[in-house]
Order: sequence, then structure tokens, then C-alpha cells
Amino acid sequence: MKDKVIWITGASSGIGEALVYAYSDLGAKLIISSRNRDELFRVKGNCKNKMHVHVLSLDLEKTDTLAEKATEAIRIFGKIDLLINSGGISQRGLALETDLAVEQRLMNVNFWGTVALSKAVLPVMIANGGGHIVCISSLVGKFGTKLRSAYSASKHALHGYFDSLRSELFDQGIHITIVCPGFIKTKVTLNALTPSGTPQGTMDEAQERGMLPETCAQMIVNAVKLNKEEVYIGGKEVKGVWLKRFFPLKFSKYIRTAKVT
Repeated sequence: MKDKVIWITGASSGIGEALVYAYSDLGAKLIISSRNRDELFRVKGNCKNKMHVHVLSLDLEKTDTLAEKATEAIRIFGKIDLLINSGGISQRGLALETDLAVEQRLMNVNFWGTVALSKAVLPVMIANGGGHIVCISSLVGKFGTKLRSAYSASKHALHGYFDSLRSELFDQGIHITIVCPGFIKTKVTLNALTPSGTPQGTMDEAQERGMLPETCAQMIVNAVKLNKEEVYIGGKEVKGVWLKRFFPLKFSKYIRTAKVT
């Protein structure tokens, strides 16, 4: 990855931040993005080669601004070799109690923001002979659980869209990797949206005991290196993917009472 140009969204915390450090150590040229400009500069300050890290703040919810942001990003180093869509927001609320506006926001950030940014970058990737797009989905992009209906829907949508996109661009040098993390020890539950749209503000027990983001990031780096189409990362919760696939009725009965926080 030395001297490759990598654009990472959601880079101010969690998995995105861990990926910044991992790729910085490999000698990549980085563009790091999120809404929090101050935190992005903190992350940049922690990198060994700060000269090769460029801060570009953006808001994934404002999809009409993302084409311009992509143009700006491409102008920095002249190309984008790898786009990692790590930006997103989670949810903790029952479906019937959650405002429709909150559900729409989850879709706008997690799905439409990722789609808009990827579509803005793809023409330049293709013109340059190829590239790689990574989408950070979730295990609940493969199955649904309580308290995450709209979040799960936004992640399911990523799979449908980018699986289709992969089949359309297979002969144009474009690789697409969908990453499905389980419980990773990040601040995602602190910022998860409640039914009213306010942040939850507390850490889920399962998240607190989850995999370290640095470990998750290294597994993502390895998956990208191997051009994997889809990868599941986490602890025993990963088994839910296989249980859902091969024993759907058993899984359905289990998930009704499973502890998911």
C-alpha cells in the first residue's frame, strides 16, 4: 500500500480511526474525513507521517455536497486508489417508537451517503485503470435484531447495492469489499440514535467487551489485500450469519430473546 491514495470516511473515531493508523504505518497517502474537523486533526497528529495525511471534513447526510467533496479529494493527490466508507451512525430504539425522520436520517447517512460518495469517485477510478471500494456494513446487514430496524435496513441496502455494482464493474478493474463487523469496542453506541433522534450516551455491555478496533482494522487491511468480496469480523456473534443461513427458523426463535446490547 506504499504511496497508494486512500480516502477514509468516519476517520475521527472507532474503526475508521484505527484504519488510518494501520494504513499510515504501511506508507499510504491518506485523506481522512468525518464531520468533526478537530478530531480529524487529532488523528492526523497521531500518524507517523503527517505530511501524507490530509484532512477533509464532510457530512454524509448532505448528499448534495459529496460530489464536490470527491472532486476536492481527487485534487489533493490526483487520484483515489481505495475508498473506505466507514462513516455511519447506529440506532437503539424500537421500530414503533422511532420517529420516521430518525429512520430517514439513518438511511441518508449509512446508505445514501456511501452511495453518493462512491459514485462520485468511481469514474476517476475507472479512468485510472481500476480501484477498490470498501463498505463497512455490519453483521446486522446480514440479519436483523431488536432495537436496530432502520440501522439494519441501511446496512442490508448496502449489500444489495454494492453486490449489484460489483457485478456491473467486474471487468473495469473495480474491487468491492463489504465488511461486516460485530461487537467492536468503539463509541458507536454512545452516539447511537434513540427513538427521538438524540444520542444514547451510554456504552452497551456487549460493545464494551467487544474486539479492539485495532484488531478489526488489521483484519480489514488483510481482507482488502486479498480482494475479498465479503468478510465477517467479531466474536461468537459471527455465528449468527451461518445460523441464519442454514437454520433460519431456529435463528428466528433465538433472536427474539437474545441479548443484543
